[in-house]
Amino acid sequence: MATNPFVFDVAAVMRGDGLPETVTKTGPAPSRIGPEMIAVPEGAEVTVEATLTPLGSGVLVDATMTAQLQGQCVRCLRELTPTESITISQVYSGSDDFITGDAEEDVDSGSGDDVPTIEEGNVNLEQAFVDEAGLTWPFNPQCEPACPDDADVPAPHGVSGEKNNLVDPRWAGLEKFLNTDGQN
Repeated sequence: MATNPFVFDVAAVMRGDGLPETVTKTGPAPSRIGPEMIAVPEGAEVTVEATLTPLGSGVLVDATMTAQLQGQCVRCLRELTPTESITISQVYSGSDDFITGDAEEDVDSGSGDDVPTIEEGNVNLEQAFVDEAGLTWPFNPQCEPACPDDADVPAPHGVSGEKNNLVDPRWAGLEKFLNTDGQN
């Protein structure tokens, strides 16, 4: 069975001497990560380098994921396969009282600032990377720096065909209304 490259064992770091530890894992992505037009496909190889810093009963994870994306240019529909990296910084809680505040501050229970938890000595970074990819990678990816065929594609000449003196067939019926000889 393949190892999930997003799951890191933090139990030893939390019991240790309080110094950060850097761990690198490579494996298949357990799910698709990214927006609709460009993403890391499920099963594609990803490399995650994480620095795990103990914070008492929690842990701070600074991690970078590197993977080859697959997608399509929205202009020319060519396949895009860039290798990209994204970085996250996420705190994980090891206990319910890890982050405490004033009782008055607890009134805002719907703030969406829930701290993910450490489950059975492990942290799972997958959702943090899914969120970051959705914010970082383009929803409308394009070839960089430009589409390869842009030089060969003629620029649009407008609706009247003024570049080659041909009337656009969509407007041909309006020709009779044009004053071409300067008279009304």
